[in-house]
Amino acid sequence: MRKIVGAIAALILPVAALAAVTDLPSSVSQGGLVIGHAAPGSRVTVAGKPVHVGSDGIFVFGAGRDEQGPIDVVVGSATHRLNVTPRDWPIERVEGVPPQTVNPPPEIAARIQREQAEVVAARNRDDTREDFAHGFIWPVTGRISGRFGNQRIYNGDPKAPHSGMDIAVPQGTPVKAPADGIITFAKPDLYLTGGTVLLDHGFGLSSNFLHLSRIDVEVGEHVRQGEVIGLAGMTGRATGPHVHWGFNWFGVRLDPLLLPGIQ
Repeated sequence: MRKIVGAIAALILPVAALAAVTDLPSSVSQGGLVIGHAAPGSRVTVAGKPVHVGSDGIFVFGAGRDEQGPIDVVVGSATHRLNVTPRDWPIERVEGVPPQTVNPPPEIAARIQREQAEVVAARNRDDTREDFAHGFIWPVTGRISGRFGNQRIYNGDPKAPHSGMDIAVPQGTPVKAPADGIITFAKPDLYLTGGTVLLDHGFGLSSNFLHLSRIDVEVGEHVRQGEVIGLAGMTGRATGPHVHWGFNWFGVRLDPLLLPGIQ
């Protein structure tokens, strides 16, 4: 069994053997990543959808911010029901944001929609690499200035919940890959997110880094954990230098703070 399974037990959720061939947590927090282990060759579905199972039986899925559960995980013919632990979502008020980035005019709104569609397409990459399987490290070290899931109010205008974790660091701080992966998106000037990089870790798991002042990687490049992918900045909609680290299981946004190794 890979060491990541033990890391999950120690760092995220108490693991219980729910069947002789399956390791799964008994519950998962909203925004949490689940890394399970079944007998090699098992067929696994989560909420009715098949997921990749590695040669050693490893599989992954996530519970979104608003997931109520329970989540049914079927391994072979056995069904395991995971309860979802609710969380409180505080309100974050952000003032001093350029008004045109809060309520953009129609032509800018159309640009934002096109750019976000590109990001979504890159996030849907689906292959069997297990680059996630050795845990994660912090991309930068600094004060957490914005937490995943909190309701955002920009200049008094309520907007969508925060999709990742903000880490306040000086302009130009090197940003490191939190785990191995392949670069699937890298552009310096998206309207809302500025310098933006997506790093795919396999099995539908990906990290995204926003507001970068410089990008040092290219699409298709395979990077190793700890390699510098760019520099922190405040491009796009930002009021100060920081790194926004988002994490996804396909279209499901997850909390980076709950990843193995990030506590």
